[in-house]
Amino acid sequence: MTSPETMAVTLDGQHDSAGPVRGTQSLLHIGMIWLAANLVVTTLLTGTLFTPAVSFGTASAMIVAGTLIGVVVLVLIGNMGTRTGLPTMALTRGSFGIRGSILPAAANLIILMGWSWVQAMLAGVTVNYLVHEATGFSNPMLFSALCQAIVVVLAIFGHTGISRVEPWLALAILIVMGFVFAAAFGSFGLGEFVALPVDASLGGTPFITLDMVIATAISWTVLSADMNRHAKSSTAGIVGSGIGYTLSTTIAMFLGLVAFSAVLLRGHEATPFDPSVIVAEFGWPLGIAIFLSVMATNTMVVFGMVTSVVNAQSKWHLRFLPTAIVLGIVSIIGSTFLGLLNQFTDFLFIISAFFVPVFAIMIADYYLLKRRGYSRQILHERPESRYWYRGGVNWIAVLVWVVGAVLSYVLAYVAPSPIGANIPAFVISFGLYLGLMLGIGRRGGLGLVDPRDAQPTGHLLDGADQTAALRLGD
Repeated sequence: MTSPETMAVTLDGQHDSAGPVRGTQSLLHIGMIWLAANLVVTTLLTGTLFTPAVSFGTASAMIVAGTLIGVVVLVLIGNMGTRTGLPTMALTRGSFGIRGSILPAAANLIILMGWSWVQAMLAGVTVNYLVHEATGFSNPMLFSALCQAIVVVLAIFGHTGISRVEPWLALAILIVMGFVFAAAFGSFGLGEFVALPVDASLGGTPFITLDMVIATAISWTVLSADMNRHAKSSTAGIVGSGIGYTLSTTIAMFLGLVAFSAVLLRGHEATPFDPSVIVAEFGWPLGIAIFLSVMATNTMVVFGMVTSVVNAQSKWHLRFLPTAIVLGIVSIIGSTFLGLLNQFTDFLFIISAFFVPVFAIMIADYYLLKRRGYSRQILHERPESRYWYRGGVNWIAVLVWVVGAVLSYVLAYVAPSPIGANIPAFVISFGLYLGLMLGIGRRGGLGLVDPRDAQPTGHLLDGADQTAALRLGD
């Protein structure tokens, strides 16, 4: 069994659930996993939110620009996982402190739970539409709960299998998407899409659209190290996730944009972020693709949610299976609250407000202040740890997080920024954290130069076998 003083615990034989792991997956496999991950209904339907609030051309340009901006943050956080072997929320120990990391971990749990609800609801609405068309029976709440129940079972018993078949699911989904693109552009020319009139009353702007696309990348970054720590090298993780995420996001969002625009061009009533609208237009193959995408992606979301909880600390010795069951039951119940679908835009902005500052802090701390390395003391749960700071919390990180989150909210809702909320919030959080750590942190005993930094800072399993690493500090 493991020491109560380390987070690197083995739970119910789930060696990929807690503590550092050594990655073995190739660039191609990481790329295919990320390609499959974001070929999902939420990303697709996000593309339906853009027109006619902005023009088709503007929406297309913002999809590309926002994805390229967001993927930089995603791959930098993911690379921290590859280099250390730790999942995303465990890595916040380096900047927030051993105990302080529980704060972003708790926020992550809430966000991932919300994602699992939204995706299950969308799968349920899609299945309900198909069943209603075939039989006349309709109960979207029931189908949402059933879809999430399947996801929970897969997350507990089949997450490894899902990761193996996910590339094949991505291929199947891409084929269906290809048919949708062909049908849309076979019915209307590109000029007709571009000529769609903009409805100024909707209050859309290019930067609001850009912020939504960036927020999608931020929402996936909470799982980036969880996935990329299984990459066999930094190159495999960076290139694989960078290409995979960029392709999947641009394809899925552009599909949603094109499909929704085609419905508008036909003169039909169209409600954004409603899968039944585009399924009615393009048929049951798209409905099946939506269902499969949710099963694959939501399984990894629920699994990541459990991983985040069991990695938050070790003193309670949380085990994978009972934690998964409890969180799974909550996710099934929550998936019936279909009213959340009407608040999806606000949900995206809440995610970015919470986590843009967190990722700015993590990147500044790891790549600049700690010079691209955390030692195995990040596994210690005692005051002697390099990452204990003050009482287990780096209060500078917490302060910057609060400032960044409030700033993001103000720039999004109170005094809208002409360049959006996410980019200013990231830049200010990044600079403020560096400045305070270089100034107050140095004088306040949070030293940037510490004798314990002389310890090896490569992969946390380097220099010792796994058993020795798990028992570090005994």
